[in-house]
Amino acid sequence: MRTVVYPGTFDPLTNGHIDLVERACRLFDKVIVAIAASTKKNPLFTLEERVKLTEDVLAHLPNVEICGFDILLADLVKQKNAQGVLRGLRAVSDFEYEFQLANMNRALAPEMESLFLTPSEHLSYISSSLVREIASLGGDVSQFVHPLVKEALAERYKK
Repeated sequence: MRTVVYPGTFDPLTNGHIDLVERACRLFDKVIVAIAASTKKNPLFTLEERVKLTEDVLAHLPNVEICGFDILLADLVKQKNAQGVLRGLRAVSDFEYEFQLANMNRALAPEMESLFLTPSEHLSYISSSLVREIASLGGDVSQFVHPLVKEALAERYKK
């Protein structure tokens, strides 16, 4: 079984992330969306909230598994018996950081491959941080996120 891990903070999950997961599902038998605790990033949503939102939004995909993690990505990939890691590249500016990560992961786990997908053109400018900023200022994020995520953002910023 060909398995890939798609790691990220997903704070929040965007339509760009969903696009990559749906496309990866056509390429792999199993796609594991691995949500990083990322406490250093001070996420808007707790790990549990991000896992639940992602499970709800991606429920239509039978070959997706969602998990939270707070260990080394290379160790998670080994635990999940995955062949590699999937990362998204939105722009050339993403490449240098992703290239550095891929090389570090290869140093930690030489058998682990890093694979890159670019988002659909109409989604390439979307980022979680921009979505959070728009939502925090009362803007409409409905074209950037799933309705459940829009609702969660509205609820969070209402407080």
